[in-house]
Amino acid sequence: MAMLDTLQKEIDRLDAQGLRRRRRTAETACAPNLMLDGQRVLSFNSNDYLGLAADTRIAAALKEGVSLYGAGSGASHLVSGHSKAHEELEERLAAFEAPHLEQARALYLSTGYMANLAVLTALAAATPGEVEIFSDALNHASIIDGTRLARAKVTVYAHSDVGALEAALAASTAKTKIVVTDSVFSMDGDIAPLPQILDLCERFAAWLVVDDAHGFGVLGEHGRGALEHFKLRSPQLVYMGTLGKAAGVSGAFVAAHETVIDWLVQRARPYIYTTAAAPALAHALLTSIALIDSREGQQRRAQLDLLRHQLAGMPVRAGWLHLDSATPIQPLVIGGNAEVMAAAQALEAQGLWVSAIRAPTVPAGTARLRITLSAAHTHDDVARLLAALGQLAQEA
Repeated sequence: MAMLDTLQKEIDRLDAQGLRRRRRTAETACAPNLMLDGQRVLSFNSNDYLGLAADTRIAAALKEGVSLYGAGSGASHLVSGHSKAHEELEERLAAFEAPHLEQARALYLSTGYMANLAVLTALAAATPGEVEIFSDALNHASIIDGTRLARAKVTVYAHSDVGALEAALAASTAKTKIVVTDSVFSMDGDIAPLPQILDLCERFAAWLVVDDAHGFGVLGEHGRGALEHFKLRSPQLVYMGTLGKAAGVSGAFVAAHETVIDWLVQRARPYIYTTAAAPALAHALLTSIALIDSREGQQRRAQLDLLRHQLAGMPVRAGWLHLDSATPIQPLVIGGNAEVMAAAQALEAQGLWVSAIRAPTVPAGTARLRITLSAAHTHDDVARLLAALGQLAQEA
């Protein structure tokens, strides 16, 4: 079985480099305190930023959705799988993001990965052979794959380098120009300079596709995300938000001018050729959006800010780097694969679960602990993490 031998050798090579991935099994609901492989741990390891994943009101709405619509949709949206729940969710999301988009309409998809593939391939399909996509160097894998599937010229500009992007746009002769960027970069926690990027897009007649996976629900007074955070509005914006992170459920949506959404319905293959997500999920998300947009949602975002400021003074060993971040993502760059794995294991020995992130998710030599905060964390939780990090910092 030479083919199996080839695969096993590659797995062994990853093992030797400290790059082999292994799944862990959570035995309880997504929350700061959970059972992991039979051990009780305090987790700083999820993207449940508002602490809604285990909220009993959302769980009740999910149960109600199952009672109304059953367990599955039965078909793709364009066959027979588009339900009243999907329609109501899209209308609610469009209204939620309407302050930032002209003639806003929204489209619900099964995952954020699919949403990015859908947007980039469909926009490129409008003028095949005459498209150039401009992508930030640290964009998410779903964006990278979307640019590849778009069969367009791709120009990668240095991370958040507005000057480099301007030069690339000025040099482009493409009929259709698409600039795509994460809003909050998931491994560094920094925020893209969206106002300056949008200015460039308006100057050079380019679409601006914003992947706000880690900003939706977290940024902005009402949790509308990066567009609200920066007070942006433009018909050239195409906005993607995920619903399995701060919203606590599952799926993603694209919001844009109604003409853009209509075009996605016509040409976005990841939307057209897949079974629609369970209507019960869409029904539950109506409760999620209401909570994000409520006074309680504001209080949860305020709690996140307090926790972030508490964590800002984390002790750091010489040679390590705590990246400055105004978001719940707080990376501690350690460097080597073996070193970061040892740090993660030392924390887990104290009952703290923090992910060790290695290449290719981050550049080689920048392996890190990706500490993520949730509004469900307490100040005592963060104090416990700080004490453990202090012990690590003191070890030679």
